[in-house]
Amino acid sequence: MTETHSEQPIRLLLVDDHPMVQGGLSACLSFYDDIEIVGMTHDGKDALEKALDLKPDVILMDISMPSMNGIDATEIITDSLDDTKVLIFSMHDSPEFVTSSIQAGASGYILKDTTSEEVYYAIKAVAKGQTHFSSSIAKMLIDKPIKDTSQKLTTREQLILTHVAQGKSSKEIARILNISFRTVEAHRRNMKSKLNIESLAELICYAVDHGLVEK
Repeated sequence: MTETHSEQPIRLLLVDDHPMVQGGLSACLSFYDDIEIVGMTHDGKDALEKALDLKPDVILMDISMPSMNGIDATEIITDSLDDTKVLIFSMHDSPEFVTSSIQAGASGYILKDTTSEEVYYAIKAVAKGQTHFSSSIAKMLIDKPIKDTSQKLTTREQLILTHVAQGKSSKEIARILNISFRTVEAHRRNMKSKLNIESLAELICYAVDHGLVEK
């Protein structure tokens, strides 16, 4: 059932804030004897500590998590551990999230609606030093490359804008992301300034146009 490229199994760290996702991945990947899950955690900050301690071959990384998002964690981990590869595993399919992940050093990006077989194949590919993207992500990178990087929002701003466009208040967003109300308000002002827009409606239109939320 498995195809080994070395005697040692691939040492994998799972990072996702949803216990059901972690449990499902762990159960699916347990069928492959060339992958060993060495740790699991639910947020980016703890992922940094576990990555430095365990030095896994591959980290399967979610994006939206409390304390620290997966893209910021990826940037720090790939700067610190040359031999550890990060494979993003997310529900977000917007060009900005994908581009930010690649810029942070991720070796691949797969969506959460993918099959367990593709997850296995993607882990194997990045462990070998290759890249792997879900087919829709690969097509999107070809069809819709981000051209204006000077106006690109940070990962935190993208996450906040996603919640704003979904109709959540600053107070709700602060509670979800475990940050202060004033921090959320500051991000909203910064986003409007960066994008040179003034109204909430324009902010939501930007989120829709850039794939941060569905139309």
